[in-house]
Amino acid sequence: FFFFPIMRAALSRLLAPPPPPLTGRRTSMLLLPTIVAAALSPGVPGARRGAVHSAVSRLAMQQQTSSPKGVVITGGAGGVGYAYADEFLARGHWVVICDVKDPEPAVMALRQKHGGGLGRIYGCTTDVSSAESVGALAQFAKEQIGTVHYWINNAGINGGRRPFTSLSTQTVEAVVKVNLIGVLLCTLEAIKLMRTQRGVESHVFNTVGSGVKGGGTPGYACYGATKRGLPQLTDSLVKELDDGVEGYEPDEAARGAKVNVHTLSPGMVFTDLLLNDSTPKLRKFPFGVLAAQPPEVAQDLVPKILATSGNGQKVEFLTTDRILTKFFERFVQGKKSEYIDDNGNVIKVPGAQYLDNGVRVQY
Repeated sequence: FFFFPIMRAALSRLLAPPPPPLTGRRTSMLLLPTIVAAALSPGVPGARRGAVHSAVSRLAMQQQTSSPKGVVITGGAGGVGYAYADEFLARGHWVVICDVKDPEPAVMALRQKHGGGLGRIYGCTTDVSSAESVGALAQFAKEQIGTVHYWINNAGINGGRRPFTSLSTQTVEAVVKVNLIGVLLCTLEAIKLMRTQRGVESHVFNTVGSGVKGGGTPGYACYGATKRGLPQLTDSLVKELDDGVEGYEPDEAARGAKVNVHTLSPGMVFTDLLLNDSTPKLRKFPFGVLAAQPPEVAQDLVPKILATSGNGQKVEFLTTDRILTKFFERFVQGKKSEYIDDNGNVIKVPGAQYLDNGVRVQY
């Protein structure tokens, strides 16, 4: 029931017409890996390799920093949110992270890592379930980075993996407040801010997760219910932003500003949300086959976020192609997981630090 729809989707992609030819700036960026490989080839003389490598470095820096973008990331003091910020900063962009806990340690770690670069990082404490707190976040972002081009609603909780009937009403309320009300409040403030930015095209990304496509999420019933509503919210806002609402005149103050809303799917990531309350069986499959570390996810998704155009896009880490590749490597080639051993334990890299639940410490 799971594999055949994926196969159909993969065949559709293979039969789809080829994309339009690449030109200009995008072409140069996509060719960078090839140029780097040629520059570092042992068959190339040392002086030539050095010259090519320097040219590539200059081109990469020019592409990354010629137009710094303003980025807001909720839940950015840890997990994949922190990894997003790290990747945006490496590309020379200006970032605001917020978290319900004090983000200052994360901010200091990122400043230390990227101190010589052109990126900028700021942080503030925010409770995304509070309208007042989210409003303060939007004002903080405007003051610190000026223009906000990308707003990523990443903050989320799952209430733990346990039967729904064992949850306290406080836990149910907290999951709904953060995952659904929080996204609604943040999206509202983001759009209001972005519509004042005349001449700027900006993007809001709402993070989806398990349950987004329907089907059961046993152990995560509340979490799945909150994620299921986000595509509907996104589709509604796409129509409102593109076509307006019948019976209401367009907002004159928003003319000249283009705001887009999308969904963002990081897939399975080795964070507290995934590993808390997990079992060896779950860690072996599906985690050991499909899950990835936060930096790997960020390195894949941040370029996709920056390249997103239009409205209502679905930006995914676990694409059909990636899922098929991972399944082939594991079940056909017999490739072992680099993250989970045969007993369902997290494989710890020498020199790295890990929490008791197996989450790798990023800073």
